[in-house]
Amino acid sequence: MTASEVKQHWEDRYAERERIWSGRVNPWLAEFAASSTPARALDLGCGEGADTLWLAEHGWDVLGVDISDTALRRAATQAVTMGLADRVRFEQRDLSESFPEGAFDLVSAQFLQSMVHLDRMWIFTAAANAVAPGGVLIIVDHGAAPPWAPEHFREHVFPSAEEVLQTIELDERQWDRVRVGSAERDAVGPDGQAGVLVDNLIVLRRVAAEAGQSG
Repeated sequence: MTASEVKQHWEDRYAERERIWSGRVNPWLAEFAASSTPARALDLGCGEGADTLWLAEHGWDVLGVDISDTALRRAATQAVTMGLADRVRFEQRDLSESFPEGAFDLVSAQFLQSMVHLDRMWIFTAAANAVAPGGVLIIVDHGAAPPWAPEHFREHVFPSAEEVLQTIELDERQWDRVRVGSAERDAVGPDGQAGVLVDNLIVLRRVAAEAGQSG
């Protein structure tokens, strides 16, 4: 699938409804971001902007990146409505092709999984490289299909957090593990059915530069 076809896939996806996602912050991001001092944040695959705007509400200066122009227009409109336009900016790009410049104190990739081409290894390695000393990388994946998903989808085996971590080119001496593994959370399905979701979490903190260290 070409880059233009991948982009069109997501434009078509967002054209299905006026809103695709819930508009609520992803809970693991909220939990771990709360323990960090607000500074510069990067939200990868920001969609309609729920995480980006939540971070901005809590004092972060945020760059939200997504492949879909439609999603980004919705996010930008919501930022203006919420009075947060001065704390957020949005950027359209295919993360499999290019990555934002700069260093960030928090880099978040929430459920950056796709049925079409997505170079996760390259993206996650670039994401780690974008974390400033003392900053945090948060990657959250689906660990299993939702219990209300079709049977053929529930049979899909998702890679574990450790397996995903092994694909990222990291100098382990430069990172502290905050949490790497699976976690469960209660959720409600599209038809109101209660269930438990399994997520895979990779939360790493980059070792801060020592006082007086340069280069």
